[in-house]
Amino acid sequence: MTAIEAGRPDPSGEPLAIATLRALAAPRRLIPILVVTVTLLVAQARSGGSALVVGVALCASFTLLAPVSWRALAAERPTLLRVLAYAALGAIVVFGIGGVIPRWLRLEPSFLTVPANLVSSLALYWVGGWGLGRDIDLELRLIAQRERAEKLAREAERAQLFALRAHLDPHFLFNTLNAIAEWCRVDGAVAEEAVLRLASMLRVILAGVRAEWWPLDQELALVRTLFELYRLRDPARFTVVMEIDPGVEPLPVPPLVLLPLAENAMKHGPGAGHEGEVRLVIRRASGALRITLSNPGAYAGPRPGSDGLPTVERRLALAYERRARLSIRGEEGRTRVDLDLPEVIT
Repeated sequence: MTAIEAGRPDPSGEPLAIATLRALAAPRRLIPILVVTVTLLVAQARSGGSALVVGVALCASFTLLAPVSWRALAAERPTLLRVLAYAALGAIVVFGIGGVIPRWLRLEPSFLTVPANLVSSLALYWVGGWGLGRDIDLELRLIAQRERAEKLAREAERAQLFALRAHLDPHFLFNTLNAIAEWCRVDGAVAEEAVLRLASMLRVILAGVRAEWWPLDQELALVRTLFELYRLRDPARFTVVMEIDPGVEPLPVPPLVLLPLAENAMKHGPGAGHEGEVRLVIRRASGALRITLSNPGAYAGPRPGSDGLPTVERRLALAYERRARLSIRGEEGRTRVDLDLPEVIT
């Protein structure tokens, strides 16, 4: 095993030798290793004090050096030549520690250095190094695959963010643009204000598509603009009440996660002819945000073929690892949405 091979990067990014030793320290590997080595060392210790030193060196060879040498020499490409190199290295190490050195130091034969047991030690080196090294490689590959899957899921979530622009309902956009065209003839100032608000809203939405998280206050700014645009179309039909606990605005949330819910509330509430109060309440308690949004109009259940709420639920599952909760129900002639978001640190 060359120094370059021993020092080559592990899939974890660490030098291979350090990563292997770190993996061997995991309890599920360390405990069986200790059971085997302590049993051998107890038997070896009965041969005398100097014999214990030889036993420790042999046990270290097939529990520490062997997995590193297997991963460095043969794990990536287990060709016959590489496997033979691994086997030859094991023979040199084991017979050197258990045969040559004790004879050179004129030590008495001991439990692990008699020829039959020395062959068993070599088998432990070969099998132990292969088994432990292979187990470590399989675990690291599994971790890498999980990380790759999570990355792909994040990319899928980002792709869904592009689709979320469609949740600024096309009918709402068309109606607003038609209203702006009409206002251009009768009230240029109102038309200009509507165009500016709509442009500002779309600009923020496009910025949100490219972000993984952003502060809650940016999401709320979008929601307020949405309410104002609906108010421009029909100012007497509804009122807006927003109750927001202080200090929650900087908290990170997934972009455009609240906007589709607000647009849904406006579309099926005031936008559908229902008069009354649209209420948004955001409370902070026990490390979580409780967001409640209600609108006039009885809840009629999910619409067949609608992907609005399912898309929001998928994004919440990806962003919060299924710890977020979204529910919608009817309540005394109104529709209520409850959204519980765990606080995160980004």
